[in-house]
Amino acid sequence: MTKILVIEDDPYICESIQDVLEIEGYQTLTASNGVIGVQLATSELPDLILCDVGMPEMDGYEVLNILRHHPVANTIPFIFLTARTTSADLRQGMNLGADDYVPKPCTAHELLNTITSRLAKQAIVKTKSEQQLTSLRNNISQSLPHELYTPLNGILGFSELLVRDYETIDRQEIHEIAEGIYLSAQRLHHLMQNFLLYAKLEMLRHQPEQLQELQSQTTFDPVSIIRFTAEKVAAHANRSADLTLVESSSQAAECLIKISSHYLQKVVEELVDNALKFSEPAAKITITTGIHPPYFYLSITDQGRGMTAEQIANLGAYMQFDRKYYEQQGSGLGLVITQRMTELYGGHFHIQSTIGEQTTVQLKFPLVFP
Repeated sequence: MTKILVIEDDPYICESIQDVLEIEGYQTLTASNGVIGVQLATSELPDLILCDVGMPEMDGYEVLNILRHHPVANTIPFIFLTARTTSADLRQGMNLGADDYVPKPCTAHELLNTITSRLAKQAIVKTKSEQQLTSLRNNISQSLPHELYTPLNGILGFSELLVRDYETIDRQEIHEIAEGIYLSAQRLHHLMQNFLLYAKLEMLRHQPEQLQELQSQTTFDPVSIIRFTAEKVAAHANRSADLTLVESSSQAAECLIKISSHYLQKVVEELVDNALKFSEPAAKITITTGIHPPYFYLSITDQGRGMTAEQIANLGAYMQFDRKYYEQQGSGLGLVITQRMTELYGGHFHIQSTIGEQTTVQLKFPLVFP
């Protein structure tokens, strides 16, 4: 049975709402003030909350603010019951995370329609979240073991050769085996770094103070960092000749943008590595930088196999596409980390692709003006 919490200091209004809800088959909880309302919301975790705005001790805005910062109750649909319907009042509630408003006085029909609509939207969100969680579980179970075991098996296999045949292996073979161990360890290290970084970025979205500190970080002359990092990644893959850098604006080199230099370097590493991974040697990779106020933009285009619109829409962590047709390395975390970083700094992330021809990933970072 759907449980609704009513927080209302007027006993007559509270009782009337309770009667209407119970006639419709809802289970109700009532609180005569905001303090009790918060206690019930966090202990009972109702499916929806109706809350008056003007109350003694703790008003509706304070109730909402507390609940939106609660680790469990923060997603409960919250509807204000209020006679305050000015645009300033509406903005204040919406900025705090209110889902809807019901003006007082209202009819039973208006109240029930609002509740039904909000519960339906919540059900859609819940269903989508469950589908995404199921997809994530499937992706992890399919791709992560492979990504962990492949480099680990390389390390174990090469190490076994050294232990077993160390007396007969010549120096050249030892060098090749050591190189194999090193490359496998690098791949495993990169995977673990990305896994931890992804977890950190996801947690930051729910930690306002840490997020504010992150968003205060800036980078001057991003073009130099982009050029240096891209050339380093391409050289490591022996594909320096495939890389072209285009600076469409001379001002881009001296601008200040919202992202730390460390994270900008990480973004470029992941995007260039991804472009190299999914395009053949000698295929051109073009990096373009420029300014379109209020943003600095970075675009990376490769002549690889491309992505469908559905694949772009379903981009997610541990997601690998067409695994049965293509052997590929990677957990799918690189693009997702890039997207998360860009959006956490108030930027925009966009992918445009044509199957069999090319893929362009464009990032926009806010410019910082003196």
